[in-house]
Amino acid sequence: MPSLLGAAAGFRSVDLDASPRSVIPGRQRWDVKLVLGRPRTAQVLAAALRRIPGITEAQASPITGGVLVRHDTRVRAADVGRIMRRAVALVAEGPAGTGRAASARPAVEPASRPDRGLVVRPVLAVGGGVAAGIALIRGSALSKQLVALGGVAAVTAAVVRKAWRRTVDTTRDLSGSGAGTGVGAERHPLLEIVGPHRKRLYRASALSIACQISEMALGTLLGWTGLVLIKGEAAPLVSLGLTTASAQLWGLAGLVAVACAAVAGLSYTSNLQWRRLGQDIEHDWRNRTFRHVQHLELRHLDGERTSRVAGALSDDVGQLGTFFAGSANDVLQLGTSLALLVPAFLLLAPQIAWIAFLPIPVIAWLSLHYQDKVAADYAVSGENRARLHSQLVNTLEAGATVKSFCTEDYEAERIHDLSEAVQESNRQTDRSTIRHAETVRACTTTSMAGTLLIGGRAVLNGTLRFEVFSPLIGLPQMVLLRMNRIGGIVDQYQRTLASYDRVQRLRSLPVEADGTGGPLDAEKVRGEIVLDEVTFAYPGRPSALDDLSLTIPAGQTTALVGATGSGKTTIAKLLMRFEDAESGSVLLDGRDVRDLARHDLRHAIGFVAQDPFLFDGTIADNIRYGSFRASDQAVVEAATMAEAHTFIATLPDGYDTVIGERGAALSGGQRQRIALARAILKDAPVVILDEATSAVDNETEAAIQRTLRGFAADRTMVIIAHRLSTVRHADRIYVLDKGGIVVEQGTHDELLAQHGLYASLWQLQAGELAA
Repeated sequence: MPSLLGAAAGFRSVDLDASPRSVIPGRQRWDVKLVLGRPRTAQVLAAALRRIPGITEAQASPITGGVLVRHDTRVRAADVGRIMRRAVALVAEGPAGTGRAASARPAVEPASRPDRGLVVRPVLAVGGGVAAGIALIRGSALSKQLVALGGVAAVTAAVVRKAWRRTVDTTRDLSGSGAGTGVGAERHPLLEIVGPHRKRLYRASALSIACQISEMALGTLLGWTGLVLIKGEAAPLVSLGLTTASAQLWGLAGLVAVACAAVAGLSYTSNLQWRRLGQDIEHDWRNRTFRHVQHLELRHLDGERTSRVAGALSDDVGQLGTFFAGSANDVLQLGTSLALLVPAFLLLAPQIAWIAFLPIPVIAWLSLHYQDKVAADYAVSGENRARLHSQLVNTLEAGATVKSFCTEDYEAERIHDLSEAVQESNRQTDRSTIRHAETVRACTTTSMAGTLLIGGRAVLNGTLRFEVFSPLIGLPQMVLLRMNRIGGIVDQYQRTLASYDRVQRLRSLPVEADGTGGPLDAEKVRGEIVLDEVTFAYPGRPSALDDLSLTIPAGQTTALVGATGSGKTTIAKLLMRFEDAESGSVLLDGRDVRDLARHDLRHAIGFVAQDPFLFDGTIADNIRYGSFRASDQAVVEAATMAEAHTFIATLPDGYDTVIGERGAALSGGQRQRIALARAILKDAPVVILDEATSAVDNETEAAIQRTLRGFAADRTMVIIAHRLSTVRHADRIYVLDKGGIVVEQGTHDELLAQHGLYASLWQLQAGELAA
């Protein structure tokens, strides 16, 4: 099957009533009549769009027929339009597409995408019916039963094959694997999930097969025991020299004991192997996915809710391992039972084989139908859980804000509404799951009754020997009883596919691209920074920098001041390559930063943000972060230079004090000083301080400035500040206005003498302007 971008090529001439309402960079709104009044279709379309690389969010309303798509601004609007139209076509083609859109399908499907289900099922039904009719008219009773069994097997194979291929095709279309995401385009998601752990999978499978063989042997031995008790002997044991009933019972007792021990030992070992396989898969996927997330561009990571990413790394990755730790073993045992029983019945009791296995294709078809039906339910349920988790985390982190505005009841009501949405979506999936499980139970119970009835009649009329029927009668029931688990297996399978899609969507986001201009030696960096006609805008916003040019000399302290929104922090992000300029160049020692390896560039720059992040750990660990081999003396010297040593020394455990998540046990000023000490310890040739002392008092700030003058010697210091007293001793000050326009530059005294914007701001902050 082709990828989503090409899946609907045959629909270009068909009017699907999908038209754009508004198109702006990073966001498009569409009117799609297909989803109007169809909640399930709206859910499927939104879920499909969210899986496309480059699309960060999609929402579809069945009430208005509107679809909102947010996307990476580097994706062209025309490409998003094509994706939208083809996604609508793909959904219209699937089970959710009904009504006029479904009737608008082309009379001839594209050759690259035949609907095998629409072809296979009628052919099997008609062909099987004709074959059965011929057998009933002309054949013997045995041939009729063999034809019936062949029809059961053929339908089962077709249904299972269609289910497998549909999962492969849907995953490839909706995850964009055909668009170059690196996902195997022809392999089933379960094979992708197992990945490099095939050897453990084979070991676990072999043990499960051996365990199932032992269990079937145990059932046969118990059947022979019943036969001895009823008829006085079991014919197969006579050939072994056990001629008396007593000898056969003692022999069977020994064999049963051995079989029980084998079942127990193999079951323990196989279950242990499956659990270890699940743990290996979870560990491997979490590590690889987290490593990928660590290298994502910040714009993509910021576009995802942190709780959503954490959910993918914990719950969704955990689900991948959970399926193989339990449900996969059940599937293999069920398959092994069928592989053993079908030949046994064909050889020993073909008269009752067809009725014994009749529920299998029915249950397989029901499971496939159930999977199609609840796909959207699981997508909505997962989205609702993600929203609830996100709101819980945000509310707990904003505890002080919530209490200060007395909004505890408001937040409780918001959580109640989100939890209610989760509850309702879970109820919907639970209803479908229980309905499916009970239908399976009814099928297996009917088959058990039919096997007893037809097999019993065959015994009475002499066409089936009781010695054969008695040991066999219990075995299909073991399999059919195990088939009662199919509801839970399919439920776990569907959850696993949904989790796999969410993890793959996260893994499909592009990582930061490294430069190709060779390495950068931090020890040789002089620190001259030049912005040459730089233009940059955040998605959906006016330009933060518009054709900006300025020079930051090497080995000097340069300050950037100006109103909020004038692009000061954006300049720091461009220097660190958290963002890349849309046009123009950012140069470090004459080399474009886009040509430099990101790690080399960032090793050469120390950065302190206005709201620095501190990790849950000790103060020493946080200062030493990134400079892990630094000595204790170096940590103390950095803290002293940042004016942090005094307050650290007063703490009960000093530098070993644990500060909690995000440094919650410290004040804002204390957190800033620890972050400043961390940057000082890094000892980079270029240091950027973005409002790094905004939370400290004037006296502490003055002390920090005095120590930083010595630290700034022979290195490039860039200070971003609103408080002008922070930058009065800078070698050069750039005054920026909206759009990143340099309106003034010079030293503190030179700018005051110009009586311009800087002078006005200085007078205002000094209290010289009463107005």
